[in-house]
Amino acid sequence: MNANTPPAKSATTTQSYVFLLLNDFTLMSFSGAIETLRLTNQLSGKPHFKWRLAGETGTTVTCSAGIPIPVDIGLDELHRDETIIVCGGVNIEKNTTPAVLNWLRRETRRGVGVIGLCTAAYTMAKAGLLQNKSATIHWENHDGFGEVFDDVELTKAVYIVDGNRATAAGGVAAIDLFLRVVGEHTGQDLAVDVADELIYSAVRTERDTQRLSIPSRIGMRHPKLSSVIKTMEDNIEEPISPAVLAKDVSLSTRQLERLFRRYLNRSPKRYYMELRLQRARNLLLQTEMSVINVALACGFSSPSHFSKCYRSHYDITPYRERGAHSAG
Repeated sequence: MNANTPPAKSATTTQSYVFLLLNDFTLMSFSGAIETLRLTNQLSGKPHFKWRLAGETGTTVTCSAGIPIPVDIGLDELHRDETIIVCGGVNIEKNTTPAVLNWLRRETRRGVGVIGLCTAAYTMAKAGLLQNKSATIHWENHDGFGEVFDDVELTKAVYIVDGNRATAAGGVAAIDLFLRVVGEHTGQDLAVDVADELIYSAVRTERDTQRLSIPSRIGMRHPKLSSVIKTMEDNIEEPISPAVLAKDVSLSTRQLERLFRRYLNRSPKRYYMELRLQRARNLLLQTEMSVINVALACGFSSPSHFSKCYRSHYDITPYRERGAHSAG
């Protein structure tokens, strides 16, 4: 988001964007952003927005679906009134290259604003562009990002705008963010028309979170069960005993056991263990943390116990999981 964006309904200039496509970028976020801008121009009959595509090689960039996309420029010097939109996707650590980082640092020193889509918050943070700023990233990468960049205020919002930095979590969150951009630059009436054209009837804001609510995810609505699951998710590093979890929602341990068995077909202890192992797998695949540190971050005081539990659940040891991912 450009720091010089004019107020709504007073836009007389064209906003210029440069989409930096990283290897393995996701088409959904890229197309959601660019289609929102294109439709704004089409519906208004005015060139409110223009854009160029950039890639490290200046030729083509292949998205995560295996489709090559030709780009207009390489890592060239930009005009100061342009805003960079970094389009991330899978394998974000590998695709955040030194050349990309140096280019982002150089351009931002010249005052260029930066927006990150999907996993691009990682690239922005690696370049030092999110220090002491709020940001968001796709929920699958949330755990790994939080462990690596402790100087970023990470949220689970669909998008976040902080000065001339903005991040969107991936998927259709790019549409939400760019509908806001359209509203700020052209007025809210046109943003509503664009949303209608996209058949996008549930526009979200920074106050909305990425994932479905706990009742929606588990397929039922039970306030006490939802409260316990939320407490579990918020306390992975230092797990809380079933007795304390039950007491917090005014249930006995046996009542809590029955509740989990009835609705989730597993014990509270088993459900908690699965949450911790899922977090551990995210950290193993998304960070360079040692297996021992991953174990500690997920509430396992013994590496051997962690390895045993991990193998029982995923049918592979954490060491082999890390090795297979690195080889892939």
